[in-house]
Amino acid sequence: MLARLFHGAARLVPGEAARLLPQARIGGPMPWVIAIMVALTVISAAAALALDNVAENARAEIAGGITVQVVEGAPGERTRQTQAALAYLASNPRVTEVREVPQEELSQLLEPWLGAATLDDEALATPSLIDAQLDSEVTVEVLRGLRTELEQIAPAAQVDAQANWLGPVFDAMRSLKLLALGLVALLAVTATAAVWLAARTALGSNSDTIEVIHHLGGTDGQIAAIFQRSVGIDAAIGGIAGLLLGLAAVLLLGAQFAALGSGLVAGGGLSLGDWGLLLTVPLMALVLAMITARTTVLAALRRKL
Repeated sequence: MLARLFHGAARLVPGEAARLLPQARIGGPMPWVIAIMVALTVISAAAALALDNVAENARAEIAGGITVQVVEGAPGERTRQTQAALAYLASNPRVTEVREVPQEELSQLLEPWLGAATLDDEALATPSLIDAQLDSEVTVEVLRGLRTELEQIAPAAQVDAQANWLGPVFDAMRSLKLLALGLVALLAVTATAAVWLAARTALGSNSDTIEVIHHLGGTDGQIAAIFQRSVGIDAAIGGIAGLLLGLAAVLLLGAQFAALGSGLVAGGGLSLGDWGLLLTVPLMALVLAMITARTTVLAALRRKL
């Protein structure tokens, strides 16, 4: 496609392109505009891909997870029901892993919310907590069956799917992902508008040169190819610069998030395919810029004639 887009410019004298666009490419605004757009697009696309990876990895990890809370005020009865629930889950063929959360770990989870002084109060009865993993996804029917069976041996037990707890988190991630994708689309529209404006400006400021080329037998396609080729070179320069800036920002942000040590954040690493997709952003910007330049120039010349 790119070879065909460049082909038309070769049929004119090379000096004509310089006279049609006399400003230096690096000195002009187009490469820098495209560099900024590509850098922002790379960052936004990387954010969308990372959020998608986080959500998918988290869903896969907790798809079969359940949590059993034994909410009972009497310590002796709470212990008895907890042991009964543990025995039932351990003997259930669908349960692949079961673990009672130690009281120390539970206290650490509650301390930021209740405070150490409150947890030390013997009058506060904290529930027992059991984590279990099933061999398949926890559906509504499976959860209902577990609740019915546990109710008979541990009336104070409450069973919840771990995926339900993270439902709001997944919804927030989905919204952020859609926002990032929307920003990518907005940047594409903005880049297209910038190329369209540059093409219209160049046509207006070089109308005399265009008339001379017409009188010398140049066609609209050849004139469009001159500007198309120049915009293509500017887009290539800006695309490479923007890609380097965007990748540097993505690597820096990735290192900062990795330093958090959170298991949820760790699942948002980009795969090899994700990096390959980011590397195509400058190519897509190049194609978009050249197509926009050609169609803009051709449409303007046809209206002028």
